[in-house]
Order: sequence, then structure tokens, then C-alpha cells
Amino acid sequence: MQGNLLANKKILLGVTGSISAYKACELARLFVKAGASVQVVMTPAAKRFVSPLTFEALTRNPVLTEQSESWASNLNHIDVVKACDAFVIAPATANTINKLSKGIADTILLQSALACTKPLLVAPAANTQMLEHHYTKGSLKMLAVNETKIIAPQTKLLACGDEGNGALADPQTIFYAVAQELLSDPFWKDRRVVVTGGGTREKIDDVRYLSNFSSGKMANALATALYLRGADVCLITTQPYTEIPQSIYTLEVESAQEMLEYTVDAIRVAKKGKMSHATMNSNQPPHLIQKRPYLFMAAAVSDFTPKFPQMGKLKKRDIGERWSLELKRNPDILESINKDGITTIGFKAEMDPQKGLSNAESMLKKKNIDAVCYNLLQSRQSFGTDTNEITFITPHGSTPLGKGDKLDLSFKILEESKSLKNE
Repeated sequence: MQGNLLANKKILLGVTGSISAYKACELARLFVKAGASVQVVMTPAAKRFVSPLTFEALTRNPVLTEQSESWASNLNHIDVVKACDAFVIAPATANTINKLSKGIADTILLQSALACTKPLLVAPAANTQMLEHHYTKGSLKMLAVNETKIIAPQTKLLACGDEGNGALADPQTIFYAVAQELLSDPFWKDRRVVVTGGGTREKIDDVRYLSNFSSGKMANALATALYLRGADVCLITTQPYTEIPQSIYTLEVESAQEMLEYTVDAIRVAKKGKMSHATMNSNQPPHLIQKRPYLFMAAAVSDFTPKFPQMGKLKKRDIGERWSLELKRNPDILESINKDGITTIGFKAEMDPQKGLSNAESMLKKKNIDAVCYNLLQSRQSFGTDTNEITFITPHGSTPLGKGDKLDLSFKILEESKSLKNE
């Protein structure tokens, strides 16, 4: 995770008396690693599972408990919530959830929550029966109605031996949910965006294919940045995507033809409106609200594919000393798709320092797109790295975004993309 993603952000982490309290240590570590300042508040029951000293060592901040609260300093349940940008309770027991929804404040954590006017996120962790009890379900609904973000638990084997819903969400999932709350951008919020990534694989037979060295990392970084800005993202990729937020909708493809079909379908879905109530006048009926969707075409689509892909595995003895593959041209996805009603950004990787930039600029008219992200590759070793160098090209000119981490560059690309044609 990028070291400055949450720079200058202050997070209040509430820990309650759940067996999964130890996972809050990993969550605190993720926040600190991303550059955030973390303040921990613990219930008395939480201290039975994890010592406050552990959190103090991880965060370099004193932990707020009933015993440590001080009105001679800022270590009290009023000042800590004033200072934070977001308050996340992870894990949140059924006891805490039910009290929280009723405004009960009999622990210092609940007192802090009652005094908090900042975004509140709750990650439940409890036995399945406790979590599914109608009181707890009702409390979670009440919290959600009051704009508390609920980070859904996992279904797995619980510490009590039961198998079911109730395990604390993965710390990385909680991290991304909090980061999204802190980094959301009104422009991208709920905007539907399609991202394609990776090099397509063109089948020769059932064990061989033609492809390229594209790693898909730029597309993964773009999808992550869009998620953190609040967009409704669909990632279509040929490459692994385990490092991105799990809630991003992903589609796995292989060939250029599959990439084309899935992209066309995803664009069709992205263009559909959704029902929403008017915010200016509650007496108005529901109406269609739709932000203009975006397409980021970062995939490296193979130009050609074998004309006669074979079933099974071709044997060397059947091929002979020479093997001539007959290829046919793949459809140009970016050029052929209908781009009406969608803002489209293409990606162009070149190795020619003399003609690379002009080749990228020519894409704007040739493929009828709104912008191009141009990358001059130095060598084969340029593929698969965690850094990139991008020039953002529009009909109005070129903007060098510099060289840097692909996630950092993705945020810069999104900022530049906001100036493209929109309604």
C-alpha cells in the first residue's frame, strides 16, 4: 500500500471485547503504513484480549481507556472525536452494536461514538446467532439509516466452533472501506466506470497462446483509485487482481474477442440510469439520475490471433521442424465500440522516442476518444513494474504527470479526467 495514501488523515479506531480484537492490531498497522495518524479507544472487555500497550507500540499514540482518560490533555472522549477524520469500530460486538443504536454510552468507546459527528464505520464480529438475532439485525438497520457505514462480516468457521456469518471482515477490506470514506470525491461518487487491463491471450491450442508482457498493474491501480474516490467500478482483466479491494466487480477474460464482448456489455450496463429520490425536495417523485460513465481502456489487446485454434495439445512430431501459424487481425476494441454517451480514455505504450508522442496524439481522432495516457517504455524490463511515467493527452494539449507509483499516477489521471466533456 502506498505510504502516503492517508497522509494527514486522523483515524479513531475503536476496539471492543471480541476474540477478533487481535485483528485490530493489523488494521492499525495498515493505517499507519498508509501515513495516517491512529488513535485507539478500547472498551474494558477489549483489554482482556489485547493490551493497550500493543496499540501504543503500533501507533505511537496513547490509548484511550476509562483509566487513561484525562481532562488535562486531549486524551478524552470529546477531544479524540473532534480531532479525527473518521471513527471505525472494528471489531464491534453484538453488545456494542445494540447499545450504539440505542444511544447508550456506558463505556468510553460508546461515549466517544455518541459525541462523534465524523463518519462512523462499524465492522461487526459476533457469533452467527447473536448477529442474526432480530434485535441485532434491527440495530444494524437503524445504524445504517443514520448514515453509519456497516462493513459486512465474513462467513467462515468462527472461534466458537460454529460455521456461519459473523467473522470480522478482513483487515484489508476494512482498511479500504475507511480509505474510501476519507478519499471519496463528489465527481466520481457513484459514477459508473469500466476499466480494462492486462494482455489478451490468443489461443493456439489448449496449452499454448499468443500474448504480450502486460502485467495489468496499471489497470488494477486505476480500479483501486476509482474505488477510493467512490466510483462504481467494473474491472475487466486478463491478469491477477488480488491486491485490489474485494468489493470491486471484476470480470476475467482471455482473448480479444472476450474482451470486446464483455466491454460492450459493461458499457451498456454503465449507461443505464438508476432510481434515486430528489435531494432538494422530498416531495418530488423518484427520477433518473445518471452521471456520465467513463471507460479507461488500459488493456494491451493482441493485434492478431491464430486463424485456426486447435483443440487439445498439438504434438511436436505432428508439427515437424518448422511451424507456420496463420494469423488474422483482431478487432480494434477501442476504435470499434460505440462511444456515444461515455467518456473514453485510451492508453498508448510506445518504444519509439521520436514518434511515440505523435503516435499517441493521433489516437484521439483515429479512435474518436477523449484522452490518451501515453507511456514511453525504455525496454522489456519496463513491463510489470510498480512505477510508470504518464503524459495525459487531450485535444487541447499534453500534460506530463511525471514518473511515480502507479496508484499515485492513477489519482493524477482521475484528476485530469474530470476536465473532459461531461454533463
